[in-house]
Amino acid sequence: MSTTLTIKGQVTIPKHVRDAVGLKPGSRVEFAVTDDGQVIIRKAGPAKTARPDRFDRATGTADIPWRTDELMALLRG
Repeated sequence: MSTTLTIKGQVTIPKHVRDAVGLKPGSRVEFAVTDDGQVIIRKAGPAKTARPDRFDRATGTADIPWRTDELMALLRG
């Protein structure tokens, strides 16, 4: 099976290949090239983050007892 490379360097991975490898939308993939020029594609693990996102650390930490409509009234005057 062959496909055409787009001007952006993209190709569509055929469905039977995606299914065989277990790729879903948003999946990460790895590419490797062997010494004889063959390209290997495999499902990659999750992306590693250097440190936790500062917003993730703050999620759920507010202890303000206001309801949304009360806060909006305060902010809008």
